[in-house]
Amino acid sequence: MASLETPICDIGWKAKNFNLLGVDERHYNLDTIKGRNGLLVMFICNHCPYVKAILDRMVRDTTELLQHGINTIAIMSNDPTDYPEDSFENMALISKKFNFSFPYVLDDTQETAKTYGAVCTPDFFGFNANLELQYRGRFDASRKESAHISTRRDLFESMLMIAKTSHGPNNQIPSIGCSIKWRET
Repeated sequence: MASLETPICDIGWKAKNFNLLGVDERHYNLDTIKGRNGLLVMFICNHCPYVKAILDRMVRDTTELLQHGINTIAIMSNDPTDYPEDSFENMALISKKFNFSFPYVLDDTQETAKTYGAVCTPDFFGFNANLELQYRGRFDASRKESAHISTRRDLFESMLMIAKTSHGPNNQIPSIGCSIKWRET
């Protein structure tokens, strides 16, 4: 399992549309999911220890961001052939178990991950109300183990800044995680 870091944030990059099926059997695109103050697009999966380490706090933070006009969508782009834990059925189980307050959708063609340039799980893209990228950094200092409860909430604080000012922080620490599991071509 290769650990990768996300690239530096390409501030102002416009969100690309998608049409993806959620575990609730509904389709989602930018028009149906964007919030009045922004959108958080997360590339996650079920099996990654980096994602597992933050799931509880990720649900807490995304639920709180709703109160500030920031909506969230989680996209699973891994090929589940070699990672059955990432199957659509298991996505639905994880969403229910952790009471996701956001759609969890399947990128079965992997085109959305490629379009966004996602490299790892988790990979976070924080957009303002105009769907311009303002944050591409880490959740917090967690790695494969959960960080202490008093750890600075990098993603949450950045998304609040975006909700209030339409701009993210100048200094962003890259996210680190497991590589996206691409289909063999």
